[in-house]
Amino acid sequence: MPEGDSLHRAARGLQVLAGQRVEVETPHPRASGKQLAERLDGRLLESVEAVGKNLLLHFEGGLVLRSHLRMTGRWRIEPRGAPRVGRPWLVLRGEKYEAVLWNGPVLELGRGASFTSRLGPDVLAHPPDFDAILERLRAAPQEREIGDALLDQRLVSGIGNIWKAEALWDARVSPWRPLADVTDHELTTVLESAHEKMRSGVEGTRPLRHVYRRTGRACRRCGAVIRSARQGDAARNAYWCPGCQRGGREP
Repeated sequence: MPEGDSLHRAARGLQVLAGQRVEVETPHPRASGKQLAERLDGRLLESVEAVGKNLLLHFEGGLVLRSHLRMTGRWRIEPRGAPRVGRPWLVLRGEKYEAVLWNGPVLELGRGASFTSRLGPDVLAHPPDFDAILERLRAAPQEREIGDALLDQRLVSGIGNIWKAEALWDARVSPWRPLADVTDHELTTVLESAHEKMRSGVEGTRPLRHVYRRTGRACRRCGAVIRSARQGDAARNAYWCPGCQRGGREP
């Protein structure tokens, strides 16, 4: 699933259309049924922002289009009139460029803060509000494992499985430790690491991966064999080094 840094990169690309009246098409039948073209065609695209894993396109009249990419969605910026094969979900056509959404399973039209009220603070905000994130993590059930809690977009938005695993490894914190067993300093260190790694991703530099999808390989720090196991109700894969990330009830 694309993480917060991917959405921030997409938002940057879409800035080429901000301030323009856009032509709107929904070639895919699953998108055309939402009547987005009928409601948005010809409107001014005022601004584009990424909040967590959500891309929010603000149109005149207070309309906000939310795009969530899930596992398969991709935004592409192309020259106006560029040939393409297939039926994208959404096309926003400006004076010189087109923003094309492929395989975009979530498109919702709403108003104001209706899409952000349930989200935790964005780890990629300028600057990130680590105190507010820490407050939400401490308000959550403290028996919850930190690796599971970091993926809860109601507590902190933007972090996905890749940077959760890498930030925990960086801070030497096991994903299996309950929140009650993790100090505020450790939590802040994890959040700072996630912010730094994801900010590098926004700027186009993907940090080296130390544990994510490296199951069975040697840890670059201590040499122990990296493990992985399903975690949480969503059964997302957790990756960790049992040598330098100890604690919690490991499976």
